[in-house]
Amino acid sequence: MLIVPEREIADLMTREAAFAAVEKVFAAMAAGDAYNFPVVREAIGHEDALYGFKGGFDRSGLTLGLKAGGYWPNNLEKRGLINHQSTVFLFDPDTGKARAMVGGNLLTALRTAAASSVSIRHLARDDAKVIGMVGAGHQATFQLRAALEQRDFDKVIGWNLHPEMLPNLEKVAAEAGLPFEAVNLEGMRAADVIISITSSFAPILMAEHVSPGCHIACMGTDTKGKQEVSPALLAKATVFTDEVAQSVSIGEAQHAVAQGLIAEGDITQLGAVINGTHPGRRSADEITLFDGTGVGLQDLAVAAAVVDLAVEKGIAIEVDF
Repeated sequence: MLIVPEREIADLMTREAAFAAVEKVFAAMAAGDAYNFPVVREAIGHEDALYGFKGGFDRSGLTLGLKAGGYWPNNLEKRGLINHQSTVFLFDPDTGKARAMVGGNLLTALRTAAASSVSIRHLARDDAKVIGMVGAGHQATFQLRAALEQRDFDKVIGWNLHPEMLPNLEKVAAEAGLPFEAVNLEGMRAADVIISITSSFAPILMAEHVSPGCHIACMGTDTKGKQEVSPALLAKATVFTDEVAQSVSIGEAQHAVAQGLIAEGDITQLGAVINGTHPGRRSADEITLFDGTGVGLQDLAVAAAVVDLAVEKGIAIEVDF
């Protein structure tokens, strides 16, 4: 079995490679060549942690495995560790033998950012200039860096429940040579693209905070009960997702579906846009929304790519297992 430790990931996986892996697996999902297993995600009753498993099988890429991990909200304050902790396990689909164990923390951040940036690439208006961020934590910086590569943005605006964290976004904007402005939620109406990346269990972004033609990537809702935007916003938008079954059960769409504002049939896999079987954005005034629930196949795709790179560079640790 091969082991690729967390410490090696930063020198192996790039944003470009993560984008390519995620875009490819979204297309495979929409074509029926890859599927995710049901998600297990539970509050464990210890350290306020959420823990679970996401897995799947990509027939086209012959990638089989799972990611185990979750969210420990006290890690940063108590232990100086990031709150998201995970490990990816890959198996040989021909034999079932364990193939690799890969550190999943940075990979999770990169694949989550890649998913939103894939949605921006395929759904945002070509003339999008202002990007808005709702959330300014650890994941938000990855989201913003990846998103800025998708359009010729000229300004970043941001809101966070704890404003003292907004310099995280300002730093990324400065790296890209762009001005940053802290705004209230009403100020998000100036944005052509909005990314929400929080751990909220109540709606933050409302329909009235979003202007016509905006693309929204909702990236924080991945558990039953979590919620970042109002159900009325989904009713107003054309909704896309990584996987429909997860969108309606643990994603942002769970609330709009429960209230009868949209139906499961109103939600389209982003992979269908990538494959060309759905037109995607139809007009400059259309509001598009990507419900990024985070699927196991994303994790497997980036982990498989990083294992190949680690083997190529002689970094992978081989153990007799």
